[in-house]
Amino acid sequence: MMKNPVTGQFKKGFYGFSWTYLFFGWLVPLIRGELGIAALHFLFTMLTFGIWQLVFAFFYNKQFTSRLISQGYVFNDTDAVNGGAAGAIGVDLQTHLGRAA
Repeated sequence: MMKNPVTGQFKKGFYGFSWTYLFFGWLVPLIRGELGIAALHFLFTMLTFGIWQLVFAFFYNKQFTSRLISQGYVFNDTDAVNGGAAGAIGVDLQTHLGRAA
């Protein structure tokens, strides 16, 4: 879980391979509220005849969670989950920690 300390809003961050993106492609960012990203991914999927969708499934979750962090969200889950997510995303856990679990 990710929390924006300013607004108090919670969002679920993801990391690792995205099976959802593999099967649904550009619809995933659209459903998650990222209209511009969805349009860009739709364009790349069309230009590459779907190869983009196969390759980007390995990267999408990390980039989505990194965008949440850049918007001010911090990790807000158990120590084990926070540590695993921060390691997979490649960020310093202490800098992006919302609470001590």
